[in-house]
Amino acid sequence: MTAVQPRALVVEDEPALADLVAGYLEKDGFEVAVAHDGESALHRARELDPDAVVLDLGLPGIDGIEVCRQLRTFSDCYVVMLTARAEEVDTLVGLSVGADDYMTKPFSPRVLVARLRAMLRRPRVAPASTESEVEPTLVVGDLEVDVPAREACLAGEPIPLTRTEFDVLAALASRPTRVLTRAMLLEIVWGGDWVGDEHLVDVHIRHLRLKLGDSAERQRYVRTVRGVGYRIGVGS
Repeated sequence: MTAVQPRALVVEDEPALADLVAGYLEKDGFEVAVAHDGESALHRARELDPDAVVLDLGLPGIDGIEVCRQLRTFSDCYVVMLTARAEEVDTLVGLSVGADDYMTKPFSPRVLVARLRAMLRRPRVAPASTESEVEPTLVVGDLEVDVPAREACLAGEPIPLTRTEFDVLAALASRPTRVLTRAMLLEIVWGGDWVGDEHLVDVHIRHLRLKLGDSAERQRYVRTVRGVGYRIGVGS
């Protein structure tokens, strides 16, 4: 049986870099399309329905942030943002509109391909803890997390989570009695072969809390255990 060829869209306004990244992806077995501006990127994304998008932040016309925001209205593909600026604001803004990961230029195309492969290998449901059986739906106050169905609701209303945000929430919800460190969440959600900054977990936790109506000071659902990690908000 022939394996399904994953589809990737490379959105980069520097033709040489776009061709370089596309070449590495093609060698790794991806079907690749390339776009050099935001408008054509959205058109190609609708046409191709990619599994992953490599998206430059500094595009002409419609920038990468707006492309990602519009992309999220019709696609749940994985998005890795590329930026020439390492300031934290770029990272936080990029991830807040639905990006899953980011890389700062210059970067290794081999590492980029490895990260995309790791994302595509993720189990779509976080495996349950071996210590106990997990209920199909976990209820924490007004929050309901249906891990098998990949659905989360707050006060009966669906929460628009990205794939990665749901995976982080599912990892916590599937282990309601455990505190998960950043390293454990990276292992569960991003995979053991992921290479990057473990503080990426904190960024996704912050955006997950925003969508849950939580904050660092008011933690009803995703709680910080100081010096250790995070757990779902079970109990007092």
